[in-house]
Amino acid sequence: MATIIEMPKLSDTMTEGTLVKWLKKEGDQIVSGDVLAEIETDKATMEMAAFDEGILGKIYVPAGSKALLGAALGVIVDEGEAIPPAPAAPTAAAPAAAASAPAGGKTTTASRAAASRSAALVTANGKIKASPLARRIATELGVDLRHLAGSGPGGRIVRLDVETAPASAPAGAAAKAVPTIRPTAGPDDTRIPLSGMRTIIAERLHYSKTQIPHFYLNIEVDAGPILALRAQINAGAEKTGGNKYTVNDFILKAVAGAAAQVPAVNASFDGDSIVQFAKVNLSVAIAVEDGLVTPVIRDAAKKSMLDLSSSVKELATRAKNKKLSPDEFAGGTITVSNLGAYGIDNFDAIINPPQAAIISIGAAKKVPVVNAKGEITVGDRMWVGMSCDHRVVDGAVGATYLAALKRLLENPALMLV
Repeated sequence: MATIIEMPKLSDTMTEGTLVKWLKKEGDQIVSGDVLAEIETDKATMEMAAFDEGILGKIYVPAGSKALLGAALGVIVDEGEAIPPAPAAPTAAAPAAAASAPAGGKTTTASRAAASRSAALVTANGKIKASPLARRIATELGVDLRHLAGSGPGGRIVRLDVETAPASAPAGAAAKAVPTIRPTAGPDDTRIPLSGMRTIIAERLHYSKTQIPHFYLNIEVDAGPILALRAQINAGAEKTGGNKYTVNDFILKAVAGAAAQVPAVNASFDGDSIVQFAKVNLSVAIAVEDGLVTPVIRDAAKKSMLDLSSSVKELATRAKNKKLSPDEFAGGTITVSNLGAYGIDNFDAIINPPQAAIISIGAAKKVPVVNAKGEITVGDRMWVGMSCDHRVVDGAVGATYLAALKRLLENPALMLV
């Protein structure tokens, strides 16, 4: 019996993939577990394995092509079996329906149910099921209840459904397109198609800046103690062949430790509640050829400096080789973005949704400072920024967190005990 090879879901945000290359050719014998092809997702290039046995009868999607989730890439047939034509390609709505599908591309009952609940439930007399408060707020905000799926009992639309919905045009009004300002490209200019990764980066950051109410805090830190302790530790490591530490290793340890001390920042907005996470899962921003990825170091507050240093080195290497797996990107609770190595003094990062905070680290530089005696002398200073989701983190909470972070950074010995 013919088995269609479908584009699998290889990352939590994946809606399409690029078939980088086929590792098998038409007519090859396939055994379950064989690696059929390499697929580029929005986050990494991953191997796609076979789950059936037979002959690779036909390749429907050639190398270098993009395909939506669930699209037919090829077919495995039995010896002598007729090769079926390629099934119709899924529509753009297919990825949403397959959002909860496993790697094999099959859509689960739960995901089909969620996909079908795309419009308001209507009673027998044709009335939309919504609470009176939800109706009043919808009128005030210009939200069309017909396009909402209710989260209340029996699918009833409640206040939260309306408040988190995009505003719609008044009943009867024609939809007005939002104008797009496009660049004028000349004959010598180069147009670079968006990769899967760059597309997801654009979508997530656009969502973050338009849907999350950001506010920003900045604090100056004395980087001298970190630089001195790092130099001392690395000097000993040279003699013993031990691990060499970067300034970023100390920063990661401090960020995680401060988040454990001020758990209100280690949280996420979830509609009608705030989820405060029990563990600090540290997302680390790593620049790669096609953009930025944020793999996660789990339970970072309980890891030693050596564990953190080893983890981030390994993640960075595999990220640049596109060898990270989807689960290594999932579940982060707070992010660190360090541009100090690029000479950036300070900056305000965009929050990595659904997290409530991201920490931005600038370069440690020698600057004139006033010491305890009132004298102007040379000191090492570093700017630390914090972008906060104001729905979760208030100014006082953010300030308390930065104070805890500053204390650890300026007293790094506290992180080693």
